[in-house]
Amino acid sequence: MREYLFSFVKVRRFQTYLLIFFLCLSGYLSSGQQKNILQFSGLITSTNNSDLPVAFATIKNISFRDQTFISNNDGYFSFVAHAGDTILFTSVGFSPLAYVIPSVQSDRFTAHIQMRSLVIELPAVTPYPWASYEDYLTDFMALKPGDDPVSAAKRNLSPEAMAALARIVPRSAEEIQSYHSLQRHTTMSNKNINQRMNNPLLNPFAWGELINQIRRGDFSREKLKY
Repeated sequence: MREYLFSFVKVRRFQTYLLIFFLCLSGYLSSGQQKNILQFSGLITSTNNSDLPVAFATIKNISFRDQTFISNNDGYFSFVAHAGDTILFTSVGFSPLAYVIPSVQSDRFTAHIQMRSLVIELPAVTPYPWASYEDYLTDFMALKPGDDPVSAAKRNLSPEAMAALARIVPRSAEEIQSYHSLQRHTTMSNKNINQRMNNPLLNPFAWGELINQIRRGDFSREKLKY
């Protein structure tokens, strides 16, 4: 008798749980059917500049199966959703934005989504010329405290140091160009050096001397006879 009562209580409890489950399911389905299905479209831009679109932003419908969409290169998007759904907009360099689709009578709804630029300030970094702490210790131990900056500058700018650098340091492009331009200018302006490059056919004095020689008969056959 006790076992019969125990099994009866278990069956009644199971029926109660099953009834509650069906009631919750019917309420969920009825609430889901009350939501209007619409075509949700819009344009995503920046709050700093309305003409700057947010391209390839991630759009997630967190109210309906986490459906994910992506805006195009111009920031435009369009997909099917329900009235009252919460849409999450995310993009690199912008703060996340949650938008709730309002209830409208039409089956289409267009929104202008403006996302705020995200500014991340990084901590200051001081670069050092040493790759490791051991390199720093090596250079620090090799320092000579007795050398002040003035004496070090005089030693580095001494004639011996400059001559040693001149033997191993090649000429720069600017120095080579300046030297070449100076040599060309000297060659073109120095007539004593540039005599071989003069064209006598373009010299009017040479033409005048030739005409005078012809008039005097310097090149006549009689004078050319031995």
